[in-house]
Amino acid sequence: MKLFSPLRIREIELKNRIVVSPMCEYSARDGHPQTWHLVHLGSRAIGGAGLVFTEASAVEERGRISSADAGIYEDGHIDSWRSITEFIRSHGAVPGMQLAHAGRKASTAPPWTGGKPVAIQDGGWEPVGPSALAFDAGYTVPRELSVAEIEEIVAAFRRSAERALAAGFEVVEIHAAHGYLLHQFLSPLTNTRTDEFGGSFENRIRATLKVVRAVREVWPQRLPLFVRVSATDWKEGGWDLAQTIELARQLKPLGVDLVDASSGGLVPGVKIPLGPGYQTTFAEAIRKEAGIATGAVGMISEPTQAETILATEQADLVFLARELLRDPYWPRRAAKALDVKIKAPVQYERAW
Repeated sequence: MKLFSPLRIREIELKNRIVVSPMCEYSARDGHPQTWHLVHLGSRAIGGAGLVFTEASAVEERGRISSADAGIYEDGHIDSWRSITEFIRSHGAVPGMQLAHAGRKASTAPPWTGGKPVAIQDGGWEPVGPSALAFDAGYTVPRELSVAEIEEIVAAFRRSAERALAAGFEVVEIHAAHGYLLHQFLSPLTNTRTDEFGGSFENRIRATLKVVRAVREVWPQRLPLFVRVSATDWKEGGWDLAQTIELARQLKPLGVDLVDASSGGLVPGVKIPLGPGYQTTFAEAIRKEAGIATGAVGMISEPTQAETILATEQADLVFLARELLRDPYWPRRAAKALDVKIKAPVQYERAW
C-alpha cells in the first residue's frame, strides 16, 4: 500500500505518507508551546503519522494570528520546543515546524472567544501587510511595509529557521497560504504596491522567493524544505493555479522539496466548492506541470481515499487536519482498514 510506504526526502525518511497538517491550537503563552502541545503533537506521533507538523509558528511577535499563537521568534522558544521534538522522534515520527507571519490577519482573538480583531487598547497590536488594505469590515487597516521592513521580515524567517533547527525539527515549511503575509504579497487582490514587490507576477513572488532563499541558506542541505501555498483565491482577478504552478517551478531550483497545496483564505465571502478531496486536483496539477513533489490536503478522511490519491500519483503525501483532531490514531485505523501491519508502541502491544 502506497499510504504506508516510506518516502525519503533528502536525508530524512518518513515511515509512511501520512502528515499531521499544521493546525493552530491557540494555547501558547508568549509564543511558548505548553503541555497541551506536547500531548497534542505527541499523541499524533504515537498514533502512527510519519511527519508531525506544529501549528503555524510566528517568526515575529507581531506575526502571530492571536496572542495565544505559538512562536519561534526568540531564542527562549528553542528549549520550549525541544522536549516536543524529542518525544515525536522517539515514537518514530519526524518533527516538522511551519514558519509563518500573519500579516494583516494578525491581532485577533482565539476562535472560542470570538475570533474578532483585537484593538491595541485591548491588548492587540498593529498589523502589517504589503498594502494598507484591511482583511474585512471591522478589521484594522494594516500598515504598509517599507522595503527595509520587508527585508527585516525575511531575516526573521532566517533566524527562526535557525532556531527550529536548534530545537530539533527536521522539516520546515514556509507558510505562503491562507491569506497570511506571504500570500498577501502573492495576490494582486491584496498587493497594490508599485515598487519591486508589487505589480507584475515577478514582483509579487519576490518576497516569497527571498524568504525561501534566506531559509535555505541556514537550513541544512540534508533536511527537507516545504512551502504551503493557496493554489487559488477562488476569486476572479486573484492568485490562481496557473500562477501557483509557475511559482512552484521557481521554488524547486531554490531547494524547495515539496509544495503543500491548499487554497483560499485571502479574502472573505468567496464561494468554495467544498467536498471530499476538493483540493487534490491542485496538488496533481502542480506535481505534473512543475515537476515537484506535492502534498494533498483538505477533507481527506477515509483510508481508501488517501490511498487512491497516492496510488494515482495525485500527490506524494497526504496532509490530514480535522480528521486527526477527531482521531489521533487514524493511521492505525487506516492500516487495519487497508490490511497493513504496523508496529504499535510497546506500551500498547497487548491491545494488538
